[in-house]
Amino acid sequence: MAVIVAAEATALLVAGGWYAYELVTGAPVLSFWGAIFTLALLLAFSAWLYSVGHFLFRGRRWTRAAALVAQLFVLTIGFPTLSAGVVLAGLAMLVPALTAIVLLFDKRVISYASRTGGSPPAL
Repeated sequence: MAVIVAAEATALLVAGGWYAYELVTGAPVLSFWGAIFTLALLLAFSAWLYSVGHFLFRGRRWTRAAALVAQLFVLTIGFPTLSAGVVLAGLAMLVPALTAIVLLFDKRVISYASRTGGSPPAL
C-alpha cells in the first residue's frame, strides 16, 4: 500500500519537474504567477504524499484517511481524463488509485495501520 502512495508521489514529482522544465524553456502560459503556483502545488502535494507513504509504512493510523483523500483526488482527475479519450494516462491514474482504495479497507492494512504514535504526550 505504501509503495502505491510513494509511486504516486514520484509521478507527481516527475510531473512537477516536467512542468518546471516547460516553464523555464519558455512554454507559453497565460499567467506566470499562476504557473508558479501550479508548480508549487505539484511539489507540495508530492511531498505530502511521500510523507503519507512513509508514515503508512510505519503503521500510523492517520495515514489511511490521508491516503484515501489522495486517491479520491486522483479519481476526480482520472475519470475525466479517461472520458476525454486519453486512455493510457487515465488508466495510469485510475488503476493504482482503485487498487489503493481496495487495499485501504483490507483487514491486514487496517490492523497494521492502527498504531497511534510513540510515547504518550507530555501534558
